[in-house]
Amino acid sequence: MVGRLRSFPDVLLSVENISLSFGGVNALTDISFDIAKGEVRAIIGPNGAGKSSMLNCINGFYHPQHGAITYKGVRRDQMKPHEAAEQGIARTFQNIALFRGMSTLDNIMTGRNLRMKTGLLWQALHIGPARREEIEHRKAVERIIEFLEIQHIRKAPVGTLPYGLQKRVELGRALAAGPELLLLDEPMAGMNIEEKQDMCRFILDVNDEFGTTICLIEHDMSVVMDISDRVVVLDYGRKIGDGTPDEIKKNEAVIAAYLGVGH
Repeated sequence: MVGRLRSFPDVLLSVENISLSFGGVNALTDISFDIAKGEVRAIIGPNGAGKSSMLNCINGFYHPQHGAITYKGVRRDQMKPHEAAEQGIARTFQNIALFRGMSTLDNIMTGRNLRMKTGLLWQALHIGPARREEIEHRKAVERIIEFLEIQHIRKAPVGTLPYGLQKRVELGRALAAGPELLLLDEPMAGMNIEEKQDMCRFILDVNDEFGTTICLIEHDMSVVMDISDRVVVLDYGRKIGDGTPDEIKKNEAVIAAYLGVGH
């Protein structure tokens, strides 16, 4: 299978002529692409191509010096990560960022924090509205635990879990926020073949069953070609390709820079 050959009429997020530099070093130069509502969009490229910098611009961790990012029809300037999260953008990271001493359930529960409406006093007292709200959030978390097939580790401290399961817990925490756009930074890095197959299945199920738009960075080209609707390719901070998996496989600039000449 190569790609899923679907069409998406509505743009959820657009990146327009983004340039980002650090101390005179260009991380991104005049990058433009869009992410359509409902698609799986991949960003690929060699190490140092600017992929993570691009995700950091989308979720507000970095602020580009030039260009614009438009999300749901509204141009965003100087948006902070917590503001992006409040507007429906969730994120996972290359290096697992979980609370290692906390259980799977409690880690995923932290993903619901932005959705909690009762004040700190009510939450501290754990009565009335706060108690009712926590019950509802725990139900949502339990649904995610069941969806990701991690019921057997729901009470286990995440620091004791195998790497692949920790990555699944991190996905669960991101899903707990109820995102419209889910940014996945190398979700399968360090996994064995079986773990990668499981993660691919969950990513596709999140997209199909929840309708979540997904933008992911991934180095495994077979994974990218199988699960992505469209692929954008970066090299040394510049865009060198953008299209369907079939189009990217035939792009000579991509072959030379990323796939390797002769493959």
